Amino acid sequence: MEKTLVIVESPAKAKSIGKFLGSKYSVKASMGHIRDLPKSQFGVDPDKGFEPKYIAIRGKGDIIKELRTAVKKADRVLLASDPDREGEAIAWHLQHLLGLDPGQKCRIEFNEITKNAVLSAVKNPRPIDDNRVNAQQARRILDRLVGYNLSPLLWKKVKKGLSAGRVQSVAVRLICDREEEIDSFIQEEYWTLTALLAKGKESFEARLHRIGGQKAEIPSEARVNEIQEDLKGKSFVVAKVARREKLRQPPAPFITSSLQQEAYRKLNFAARKTMSVAQQLYEGIDLGKEGPSGLITYIRTDSTRVSDTARQEAADFISKRYGKEYVGSGVRPAAATKGKIQDAHEAVRPTSVDREPESVKTFLTSDQYRLYRLVWDRFMASQMSPAVIDTTSVDIKAGNYTFRVTGSIIKFNGYMRVYTEAREEGTEEEDNRTLPQLAEGDRLDRKALVPKQHFTQPPPRYSDATLIKALEEKGIGRPSTYAPIVETIQKRGYVVKEKKQFYPTELGIVVVNLLKEYFKDIIDVEFTAAMEDKLDNIEEGDTQWVGVLKDFYVPFREILTRAEKEIGHVDLADEVTDELCENCSRNLVIKMGRYGKFLACPGFPECRYTRPLLEPTGVKCPQCAGELVLRRSKKGRTFYGCSSYPDCQFTVWDRPSQEKCPECGGMMVIKKNRGKETLKCSSPDCGIQDKKDGEEKETARKAPASAAGKTGTGTKKTASKAAAGKGGADSKKTASKAAGKGGAVKKTKKVTGSSGGEGPAQKKTGKIASGRG
Repeated sequence: MEKTLVIVESPAKAKSIGKFLGSKYSVKASMGHIRDLPKSQFGVDPDKGFEPKYIAIRGKGDIIKELRTAVKKADRVLLASDPDREGEAIAWHLQHLLGLDPGQKCRIEFNEITKNAVLSAVKNPRPIDDNRVNAQQARRILDRLVGYNLSPLLWKKVKKGLSAGRVQSVAVRLICDREEEIDSFIQEEYWTLTALLAKGKESFEARLHRIGGQKAEIPSEARVNEIQEDLKGKSFVVAKVARREKLRQPPAPFITSSLQQEAYRKLNFAARKTMSVAQQLYEGIDLGKEGPSGLITYIRTDSTRVSDTARQEAADFISKRYGKEYVGSGVRPAAATKGKIQDAHEAVRPTSVDREPESVKTFLTSDQYRLYRLVWDRFMASQMSPAVIDTTSVDIKAGNYTFRVTGSIIKFNGYMRVYTEAREEGTEEEDNRTLPQLAEGDRLDRKALVPKQHFTQPPPRYSDATLIKALEEKGIGRPSTYAPIVETIQKRGYVVKEKKQFYPTELGIVVVNLLKEYFKDIIDVEFTAAMEDKLDNIEEGDTQWVGVLKDFYVPFREILTRAEKEIGHVDLADEVTDELCENCSRNLVIKMGRYGKFLACPGFPECRYTRPLLEPTGVKCPQCAGELVLRRSKKGRTFYGCSSYPDCQFTVWDRPSQEKCPECGGMMVIKKNRGKETLKCSSPDCGIQDKKDGEEKETARKAPASAAGKTGTGTKKTASKAAAGKGGADSKKTASKAAGKGGAVKKTKKVTGSSGGEGPAQKKTGKIASGRG
């Protein structure tokens, strides 16, 4: 019997596909890339046409051996890696390592892991696309040319261990440039004047809009007082009422960048987490009797295209569930984007709209369910009719002054019945107030005039969502690179994230300024965007990849040689503190390590003393006389522990409050949910009601352990899921791996205590240790 071997990247994908193919097929996983450039060598020969030296990735020997054995037993081999450049490159490397015929039709791809899509792909294999492979190879070699040449320069001139990336450096520049804008911003005072008006028993507010024929600008308190004085005794009369009907169009279905942005705003997911969870949903989830099934289409895409079949399926569902009037055209004009759209893929959507989120909830983790719900809702909304909004704008005259008030009501909710987009940071909420019936000539009662002082604000710092949006708008990177960019610039210590905003570190600023001076192209936004276009042209077969690399490398090498001669050593001054080293009495300095800032002796390497940098909260520890301080887990998650650690092991995830619990007298903590703060008792045994916005609201509640000897973060099935080395990440069998700053820990089968080192629910066995910056 003829046997076909199908090779995919992951076991989850293999399991999902194997369900559809039957006994004539064997499905194996390569576990991602199996061949790459060597880490210990440059691996590229510019003098031989940028010939790369590829080697099998360390640790993949057994997998390669297993795949070679499977190939010998098979009559046909199909390579089913992901349908993008990187997936094409993985297939190409597999072809070479496994000795497959280069001209063989061995490549299959599918946009979704469903029975129809997989069976159709198996029937239509094609040769590997050399243009796609060359585009990915050019990107990989280009990054190697930059990284392996610039990084040694930074080691010599700035600091050992630094690295520079082609695209990541531009992202750091954006953050540094924004910080410069904020630092140079000069606040300006301005005032607004609001009139509280009434018609009969109905009152409303109107803001001063124009003075004479000019836009109202009030620069000072003296000027606003002058206007109020001038308005005394003047009648407020409705001068103009404008009513119109406005269509609010549904949002487009998700592409990679919009999925990452909306998941950040609505679910508080970092880009890396969004892509990790989305990959799981794409590769397949075990749905019980239904077996492993892919729930969403391929997740790395910049196209909003939707197949006719999916559009019709959505229309039928919407008509039955909500009514025919809710069915939209599903067709939207393409949004203007910088760079070329790779329209080979569809938008990110559910593989079947009949698989409603609630129907699969029991098979999903909390994160999987929330993200699937987001994708499902967004896609359904994109296929629904527009919302109809009745808007009213009223101009009110008072002498030479014109006040304006606007209001709106939803006449038909359309797609808003299912989904509304999260408000973008820095934008104002829409005015949805309803107004009394007003007509021209109506005289209104003036109740009060309310002046208010304001100050102009600098542009906001980037968050995950706004940085990804900026990268996309400027044509920097592609769908598969956004999440790695955001993660890498933090890992390298060039930026830090505080209160969900990115701040450049001193190191980041120094490196960006150095690159600006000597490597303008590397750090230039337009140049980087143009290089992405060239990579697109390689994929389309319009440009030769070796020529693109040569055009870049020749001038780059000349500049590198000049920079090595001209750049002197750059000293990064450490911030000196008043705290003394316990070993040699030197003043400790603040260093930046992998897990954030820490204190270190400036006498390194003679003196290697280090300790965590404690950030006080002003709240006393409920178990001893110490103070609660902010700490960070090995994964970067913040928690709060006692400053007397290791003598006192009290920890809590949520920010402690000065307020005491009115029921048990214990410490209250501040929980955040969707931007709202709620006070809760830190004791899991206390039955206190939540205190929210000054009111008491009863809820069921679970909290981390607030005392040693109690279990860590509560779970339904295990004593604890919190792991020290993972900053509280789920773990059923181990309490911890290794403490970064907070202390070494042992493996144990159940968490029975908590320490001040790596987060709630861990067991302390050693001294606090800090990584050296």
